[in-house]
Amino acid sequence: MMDAARARAERDFPMNLLETTKLVKTYNGRTVVDEVSFVLAQEEIVGLLGRNGAGKTTSFRMILGMVTPDSGAVAFDGTDITQLPMYKRARLGIGYLPQEQSDFRRLTVWQNLQAILETLNISRAERNRRAEQLLDQYGLLKLRKQLAHTLSGGERRKLEIARTLCTQPKLILLDEPFSGVDPIAVEDLQVEVKRLREEFHKSVLITDHNVPQTLKVCDRALIINEGRVFAEGTPRQIINDPSVRSAYLGNTFRGDEFDDVPLAATTAPASPLPGTAAPRQPMRLPRAAAAEAPRAGR
Repeated sequence: MMDAARARAERDFPMNLLETTKLVKTYNGRTVVDEVSFVLAQEEIVGLLGRNGAGKTTSFRMILGMVTPDSGAVAFDGTDITQLPMYKRARLGIGYLPQEQSDFRRLTVWQNLQAILETLNISRAERNRRAEQLLDQYGLLKLRKQLAHTLSGGERRKLEIARTLCTQPKLILLDEPFSGVDPIAVEDLQVEVKRLREEFHKSVLITDHNVPQTLKVCDRALIINEGRVFAEGTPRQIINDPSVRSAYLGNTFRGDEFDDVPLAATTAPASPLPGTAAPRQPMRLPRAAAAEAPRAGR
């Protein structure tokens, strides 16, 4: 009974899974990321948004391990990963879906999944079980023998998400997931991104130029401007912020279709890494309180 109660408490009050603390990156004397700090909770979807050259892509790549920060720190699941290469971060539980096509075009859908699963220390039976399950969960069973290069944009994205889930990551980094996908398929992908949290219990960090579509799947978004966290909040808070509209969205941006249900989570205080300061904590509500909270703007 106590174990069940503890499990419910952990679901209702998730801990921070990812923390960045005062990340700084300079290129040719120009500071492109200037003390970026934020947290991402377990089972939370966060959007990292900003103009071209604002610093969001560099911040994203420092979390991924493609770029090493000049100073600051990245912590994942309580471990300092600032200096770890990408493959070691992957082993700890960070999955990555790049903007560019990442599947093997001349392999079938089934072979694409097996190519990832064969890198894991699991039995053939377990590999086949995971592959079958993912094909079923992503509606790809009928396409298992189809070559990847013959898939539609939406089907390809589903395959790539399924490939990412093969390693059972805790956090998935999505780089421009809505890029190059037709409008109807975008709606399907939005559902799939939400499923990553709701069904697979994953945390997700998204960076994308498609602001409306990204905000529709986020619990919270951060706007990076001139290398700093310029604004942070729920989608409704972001689009109603006059300074965000002036600096990034534009005054003609429509946001009346956005639903602003507060994030159903309470985040524990961040644990600062040695020599760094704790990042600012976003306000969150417990699930019970969130269910009763009034919607913004009503």
